[in-house]
Amino acid sequence: MHPTEQIRNVALVGHGGSGKTSLAEALLFVGGAITRLGRVEDGNTVCDFDPEEARRGISVSLSIAPFEYAGHKINVLDAPGYADFVGDVAAALRVADLAIFVVSAVEGVEVQTEMAWRLAAERNLPRAVFINKLDRERASYPRTLDELKDKFGAGIAPLELPIGEEHEFRGVIDLLTDTAVTYSGTDGVGSAGPIPPELEGEEHSVHDALVEGIVVADDDLMERYLSDEKIEVKELEHTLAKGIAEASVFPVLCGSATKLIGIDRLATFIAEEGPSPRAADGAPVAFVFKTIVDPYVGRVNLFKVLQGTVKTDASLVNGRTVSDERLHQLSVMRGKEQESTGEVPTGDLAAVAKLSDTTTGDVLGARGADVEVEPFTAPKPVLAVAIRPKSKGDEDKLANALHRLLDEDPVLVLERNAETKQTLLWGMGETHLSIALEKLHRKLGVEVATDDVKVAYRETITGTAEAEGKYKKQTGGHGQFGVAFIRVEPRERGDGFEFVDSIVGGVIPRQFIPAVEKGVAETMQHGGMYGFPVVDVSVTVFDGKHHSVDSSEMSFKMAGSLGFKEAMAKAGPILLEPISELVVTAPEQFQGDLMGDLNSKRGRILGSSAVGNGEMEIVAQVPTSEILRYEIDLRSITGGRGRFQVQHSHYDPVPSHLVSKIAAQAEEAVRAG
Repeated sequence: MHPTEQIRNVALVGHGGSGKTSLAEALLFVGGAITRLGRVEDGNTVCDFDPEEARRGISVSLSIAPFEYAGHKINVLDAPGYADFVGDVAAALRVADLAIFVVSAVEGVEVQTEMAWRLAAERNLPRAVFINKLDRERASYPRTLDELKDKFGAGIAPLELPIGEEHEFRGVIDLLTDTAVTYSGTDGVGSAGPIPPELEGEEHSVHDALVEGIVVADDDLMERYLSDEKIEVKELEHTLAKGIAEASVFPVLCGSATKLIGIDRLATFIAEEGPSPRAADGAPVAFVFKTIVDPYVGRVNLFKVLQGTVKTDASLVNGRTVSDERLHQLSVMRGKEQESTGEVPTGDLAAVAKLSDTTTGDVLGARGADVEVEPFTAPKPVLAVAIRPKSKGDEDKLANALHRLLDEDPVLVLERNAETKQTLLWGMGETHLSIALEKLHRKLGVEVATDDVKVAYRETITGTAEAEGKYKKQTGGHGQFGVAFIRVEPRERGDGFEFVDSIVGGVIPRQFIPAVEKGVAETMQHGGMYGFPVVDVSVTVFDGKHHSVDSSEMSFKMAGSLGFKEAMAKAGPILLEPISELVVTAPEQFQGDLMGDLNSKRGRILGSSAVGNGEMEIVAQVPTSEILRYEIDLRSITGGRGRFQVQHSHYDPVPSHLVSKIAAQAEEAVRAG
């Protein structure tokens, strides 16, 4: 067990394809945790062990890969790089003490790198950058460094320069010690030597700029530096570590994960300069940051110890359920492999299986332990698909399977829409939802069919009308007889249904009036002229007839229904559609394209304004039917740099030229069952 000050929790984040998983594999190799490098394209790396990851060649979930290096335990959190899996990025940043942004020297700073940087900045999390793939064609260290400075500001501080680029890339220059480190073998161990003569001028220039950037954080060092006093490397490293911990300096290192160039130096940097977790004595407290559902083991909770030491068989209280949980089978995860452990100190990460009711975001603590823990807030999902079981057998298992799926991924949200009678699964994008449904089938044994999401249209009236509802039926015994005269009137939008009893003289006996109301209400719910629920209508029963023998609740319920249908048909029925309020945030250069797109969606722009950092915000009201897949459109327009929030605003009449199309679609859906 390593003490807290020798633990490092490091999240590898950045755009998909920048080489995060390959870098994690390389770190494990130089740390001796593995003896052979796996390849992402072969699907045999430690961190990408899920079948979907192997099949797609991308990371789709957060994984942990610890290794030991220079007397430290380094927990690498390999986070996905695609926008659909931002929930796992947020989880990684929540428990990391340092975020290392992996940036390809070929593609440069890409959109998900910017998104992850914003998330890390919101947490004021220490950050560093590793420029990867310097051995590839079209790789450029200067271009990538300029992009980093342009995107993330003056705090970007290069600690290394590459020796050679593309196929000639063979090592790095340490700007603090003025030494060159070259790599010739396959063991990932560099050899120190003098700086190549052709790079000496550039190295001295960048070295001086780096030292100036470091000493600014310390008045004493600054004074000595300005007095031309030599500042020792150890002093610079100490001040650099302070700047990293304060998230004011963002060091840049470089190398190649697949060629094992610069990896040992990155591991040394993490151990020597990376912040350790905050030490906290006291009764044990742990935060659950991810849940894995294993078809054989069941639920596995990954946690970080925030205080004290968590030991096997400890009994801790779940702060959400206030129930006791006994922690059997504590283990350390490395990819899919688990290694048993007896205790976990403050700051370390571990896993526990088979807790009864603990999931992501829960806090486990000794009874009476007092520690303040920031609530876990999952990103709000933005795209939905309607799901239904494929067979009767799937129907019986679906509810439990969905519960387990949502345990594993708290970004997923399940919604039952009472109006459209659809079950909706919400996620961050098409890939996210697709993989969720694959997991349902592969891990939980349930197959579902998917449908387009229906819009909850409604109907109302624009005028006043009256009608007679007569229900008369003669059978062998008692007949059925009831007459109700109905008047319908429009109400203000949102005022709902009102039923008025204006019967006098007993033309409809008292006991049958509720039946008239029930008949009207059920008819409104089942649909008006176009098959959608009717709203915002006042219905008055003002006259009627009854028969002393043949009248019944059923006959007056039918009379109310028939009278309402006829009166509504004469009262100017219209179709209403839900309108959403949409708030879009994106870089300013996309403002024109976004506004044009919203106008094409029948949107009404309410306003736009600058919100800082080169971004602007557009507020608009848009028909809900036009933005069911807005996440896809926004990602296309902004290259993934836009984000949005949406909520229901109100209902408006559907334009007349669209009514028949919507009604036909609804009728076809009814026929299809």
